[in-house]
Amino acid sequence: MSRKCSVAAILFMVVSFTCFQAFAAENEFFMRQDGVWKAKDFQFHTGEKFSEMSIGYVTLGDPRNEAVLILHGTTGSGAGMLNPRFGKLLFQEGQPLDAHKYYIILPDAIGTGKSSKPSDGLKAKFPRYNYEDMVLAQYRLVTEGLGVKHLRLIIGYSMGGMQSWLWGIRYPDFMDALIPMASMPIAMSGRNWMMRKFISETVRNDPAWNGGEYKEQPRSAQFASVFYAIATNGGDQALQKAAPTSDKGDEIIAQRLSAKFPHDANDFLYQWESSRGYAPKNLEKIKARVLAINSADDERNPVALGVMEKELAKIPNAQYYLIPASEETAGHGTAGNAKWWKDRLVEFMKDIPAGK
Repeated sequence: MSRKCSVAAILFMVVSFTCFQAFAAENEFFMRQDGVWKAKDFQFHTGEKFSEMSIGYVTLGDPRNEAVLILHGTTGSGAGMLNPRFGKLLFQEGQPLDAHKYYIILPDAIGTGKSSKPSDGLKAKFPRYNYEDMVLAQYRLVTEGLGVKHLRLIIGYSMGGMQSWLWGIRYPDFMDALIPMASMPIAMSGRNWMMRKFISETVRNDPAWNGGEYKEQPRSAQFASVFYAIATNGGDQALQKAAPTSDKGDEIIAQRLSAKFPHDANDFLYQWESSRGYAPKNLEKIKARVLAINSADDERNPVALGVMEKELAKIPNAQYYLIPASEETAGHGTAGNAKWWKDRLVEFMKDIPAGK
């Protein structure tokens, strides 16, 4: 073989391998489907209406199997839940929610991903949606868009955890089990709300935001994001380990402030403000079995408040798992890593009878 031919052969193998890697990355989950469903005549809690609301989603597996709904956190997306610490530990072959055995549904909340959002064109004229609107959109996607009549399980993380409580109250016969994580079934309040209010005030009082009619993304959104994340996430022990000196702390902050900010400022603002008014009531209406999962170092849902034990007593079939804090956990972000609780999930699901 000539030198020219051997070089060409090597290049072909490199290109082929690169293409194979890209294909494998896109197809590492069984029967993955990405789509956007249009909800006709969607009405927000404010009374405002869209003749057509886009709802983005990802599904895994065969729709004839038992369905599982996965709800993401604030500013996240359905596809984002396929990350190595969550999706790969749950949905791949042999894992607790193997997509070969379950039909996994991962919707984009209103305002994120491929769902309708302010940056589509309405900017600050977009309806001021809330969690109730998000849950309605998810329900319509699941029932009208995907034709699912019953859910085996709903798992929600952070914002998704709060929405899981609302699902259980609003549609009590629609699921067998609920796993709300990194959340509490009480009104948005205390430090959790106050810190979110700082996000709103920081962006809305920035002249560069210009009432939502900015030409360039205002830097205040990224500053607010970094400030809030460090103040209410990461874990005391883990952050102390990562930043044992002020110089190291400065370095971490500088890295985060200089990183590419992936969000539109209006979308970002609306997502955080959507938690205002969250206040689940009538927990006794929940019929599903409940496994609430929080972490002992969760800054937004502090154990010291004693909320979970009191509120879970109102639900007939509820249990609580608190992940112990350590240098390896991440505060509010701990439950986003399935390694801390996936064995508990397996045990929890063993004795839950199937619904309709």
